[in-house]
Amino acid sequence: MNASVKFTTSQIRSDFLEFFKGKGHTIVPSAPLVPGNDPTLLFTNSGMVQFKDVFLGAEKRSYVRAADVQRCLRAGGKHNDLDQVGYTARHHTFFEMLGNWSFGDYFKKDAIAWAWELLTQVWKLPAERLLVTVYQTDDEAYALWRDMVGIPESRIVRIGDNKGAPFASDNFWQMAETGPCGPCTEIFYDHGDHIAGGPPGSPDEDGDRFIEIWNLVFMQFDRQPDGTLVPLPAPCVDTGMGLERLAAILQHVHTNYEIDLFQALIRKASELTGMADLENKSLRVIADHIRACSFLIVDGVLPSNEGRGYVLRRIIRRALRHGWMLGVRQPFFSKLVPTLVEQMGVAYPELPAQVDTVVRALQAEEERFAETLDSGMKIFDDVAAKVSNGVIPGVDAFRLYDTYGFPLDLTQDIARERDLTVDIDGFNAAMETQRETARAAGKFGGGVTLSADLVATLKPTVFLGYDRLQADDLTVVAILKDGRPAETAQAGDDVIVLTNQTPFYAESGGQVGDNGTLTGAGVQVDIRDTQKFAGQFHGHVGRLTQGSLKVGDVLSGQVDGKRRGATILNHSATHLLHAALREVLGTHVQQKGSLVAPDRLRFDFSHFAPISAEDLAIIERKVNEQVRANNAAEVHNMGMQEALDFGAMALFGEKYGEHVRVLKMGDYSTELCGGTHVSRTGDIGLFKITAEGGVSSGVRRIEAVTGQGALDYVAHEEAQLSEAAALLGGNAGDVVDKIRQLGERQKKLERQLDALKAKQAAGATADLGAGAVEVKGVKILAARLEGFDAKALRDAIDRLKQQLGDAVIVLAGTQDGKAALVAGVNGSAMGKVKAGELLAHIASQIGGKGGGRPDLAQGGGEDGPALASALAAVVDWVTPRI
Repeated sequence: MNASVKFTTSQIRSDFLEFFKGKGHTIVPSAPLVPGNDPTLLFTNSGMVQFKDVFLGAEKRSYVRAADVQRCLRAGGKHNDLDQVGYTARHHTFFEMLGNWSFGDYFKKDAIAWAWELLTQVWKLPAERLLVTVYQTDDEAYALWRDMVGIPESRIVRIGDNKGAPFASDNFWQMAETGPCGPCTEIFYDHGDHIAGGPPGSPDEDGDRFIEIWNLVFMQFDRQPDGTLVPLPAPCVDTGMGLERLAAILQHVHTNYEIDLFQALIRKASELTGMADLENKSLRVIADHIRACSFLIVDGVLPSNEGRGYVLRRIIRRALRHGWMLGVRQPFFSKLVPTLVEQMGVAYPELPAQVDTVVRALQAEEERFAETLDSGMKIFDDVAAKVSNGVIPGVDAFRLYDTYGFPLDLTQDIARERDLTVDIDGFNAAMETQRETARAAGKFGGGVTLSADLVATLKPTVFLGYDRLQADDLTVVAILKDGRPAETAQAGDDVIVLTNQTPFYAESGGQVGDNGTLTGAGVQVDIRDTQKFAGQFHGHVGRLTQGSLKVGDVLSGQVDGKRRGATILNHSATHLLHAALREVLGTHVQQKGSLVAPDRLRFDFSHFAPISAEDLAIIERKVNEQVRANNAAEVHNMGMQEALDFGAMALFGEKYGEHVRVLKMGDYSTELCGGTHVSRTGDIGLFKITAEGGVSSGVRRIEAVTGQGALDYVAHEEAQLSEAAALLGGNAGDVVDKIRQLGERQKKLERQLDALKAKQAAGATADLGAGAVEVKGVKILAARLEGFDAKALRDAIDRLKQQLGDAVIVLAGTQDGKAALVAGVNGSAMGKVKAGELLAHIASQIGGKGGGRPDLAQGGGEDGPALASALAAVVDWVTPRI
């Protein structure tokens, strides 16, 4: 910014507030970034948030006119600009909104007159550079701009319903689906015809030439549930003007990052990181993020793993990662805070008042993340190098999150820079698996160990539960409270009770532990789990709900028979599944883990590829054949070697002693297993596979249900199928044919759409050739085509080559802020100009990359003013080379 520029950011804030103070407005301080008593919002994202209840009539203020400069944040929830920050001219996480408000006082006339006065008389913006929009039917606002202000009709644009519904328009504002709403008028600044883009309402309105700076909302209606608009008894005014955008205009720069406030932060970030290029996008990200992070901490948010604290942590870590990209390996981010205080401390005195808190919080987060960032990036690089389909596996994204603290969107951010995506479903599945593990580890007794002294006094627990669910004469040999031995326990205590014998199965071999009750004279312990300690002692985990308990007491035990019964169906089915997998897929299949619970079974096994639907059906059928065979489940106790000679297979993760238990079901399955099982395979009733997927490299997982659970699953699937059939207009037997017909119809429509696109592209490029510049017999053409993708651009290049003959052609297709580039060289220009070099030259000017063959190349970058400049310079670049 030119040092002589009068309007600093601080001066603009002051001018705005002083102007409206002079118009009788009460100056209101900015509300915090955390909205008060508003569960619908994660953060304050606009100036009207603190006045929401006033507009709704739920609150009365002592004033009817107000003005403020509101700090806002859009980095989470519905309003989230985080991904675009640093890569566009005007996106920020944190921004400031200038606003003036009327609560049933002045209306359109004064609001419009004062806006024009401030812009043109105080800030001296040239009137001829301003144009306005109004809602299509708002004749009052149109007349005020034309007759009172004197704007020519050619610079007043009516905007109708352009969002697919009545009163759904860029120029019709509403608070919600019902309630206060009304038309608005927006003021735009014209940067000049050297910048690409058209006026609002035109096909190329998304360009950067015309920039909205002020929105004046006239709330004059109350939208009813049926959509009708009822006039409000006291119409209100709600205006909003982005400080950063306005500063860019008043300081005669094009991007927000060139204004004085950001330049100070960027220069400090440059000093701290050693990056001399002040246009570097990482410096922009860091400068933006220090504002958001500091003010969030000022407003009471601290880094955490949930809610607003998690959003803060994401922003901090995104900034630190950009520092890492610049080669910074030491804490730097918190050192920007003093510069921020210099720039914004006067406007927001709460910032310097809490500067120590802000610095300490950022330093702690930097130190925490710095330890893992370097390692995490190496892991990411390794993962990215192995990707063949452009997708980072979800399990790897979760590993980066779980082990290295990379929030998912940080991994997505890094992936996006390398033209990769992330498997979100896989990430979520891995997250759920971790939660299951955490829940299991969180059980009382998880992580508890028995001291060597205690173990020396105990004998291994005698398990009685193979043939009964109830047993008496259970002597208490030890009590643990808070993980430590205790002689007694009282009602209300959480305890682990060890007895000399028990009918309760302790979790092992994948089978979950039993629950039930231990009772005695005036004593009851509700058992929620049973765990095995030191491999030989059963610990009953629960709560003493009645009486008092001491070592030496004699109790009776009752296992929850229904839960155990459901569990053993799943456990026996797991053995049959293992045998079926080995029969169908091969003997390389080995168990790698399992979970046997009352409601389902989960079986992990070694296998090199996903299982086809056909093989899954065969596996399921083979298990059910064994169920229907109703073979006896024979149990044999024998020595380990004898068991192996017997043909038994040892299970993964199980520890075996000299004497083992062998389960044999018919001639189909013979395995070592200490779990509890059915008497006959027919007890399983029905076996149904519910899911198959990968766990890690070379390990697959099958989930299934049995018995009543399987019947319930089938009933649910049938209901879903019937509903689908009804939606398709047929019966269950027609579903496949109906879906096939829909698929064929979709393909037909897609072909028709492709044909229409090709026709449209041909029409759009038909007249382009006339704009070519001829130099030494070679026609040079550079053009921008709105909405064209890379394929359409290549087709257009081919047509233009045929039309122009000897030619050098560059086409840019723009949409959604991105630019696709394709360059082609034809005829005598071949050998003189290389398409790859030309395209790389253009792409480098718009923050992108590209390359290719000498005759055809493609790439991309950001859509913006630099693109127009780069295309305009193509002739000058090509001419010396031909």
